[in-house]
Amino acid sequence: MSNDAVLRQAVDADAPAILALTRAAYAKWVPIIGREPTPMTADYAAALRKDRVDMLFVDDTLAAIMHTVRQPDHLEIYNVAVAPEFQGRGLGPRLVAHGEKLAASLGYDEIRLYTNKAFTENIQLYLRLGYVIYEEKPFREGFTVYMKKPVAR
Repeated sequence: MSNDAVLRQAVDADAPAILALTRAAYAKWVPIIGREPTPMTADYAAALRKDRVDMLFVDDTLAAIMHTVRQPDHLEIYNVAVAPEFQGRGLGPRLVAHGEKLAASLGYDEIRLYTNKAFTENIQLYLRLGYVIYEEKPFREGFTVYMKKPVAR
């Protein structure tokens, strides 16, 4: 991370800021899928009691978050959200790389994530980052694309 970017783990008091950033980041997808994506309606206060959310600040402004969930055999990236004004600066890939290091440090051999099939730019990004699609399943009116990547411990 550059000198002007600071990463820290979220605490309970951060839940409203995480939700606000996530809602702003995902708003562009609402017209595409005709509903709010699941991360827009998540209970981040509850999530922070059981999961991990990392927050990336740029010049003291919350710019991006990554929500990870420990699964029995892999670390799952539940959500990566970048504030609209910070999109296109490489912050999402930086957080994903952080997630991969986190997965390895926790003893996992694999990291997984999923996204809506309509979010084609996200799928292309994850493919460029070395993720592979291993499954697609119907979800509501569309499909969920499941992706994974090995991590080196």
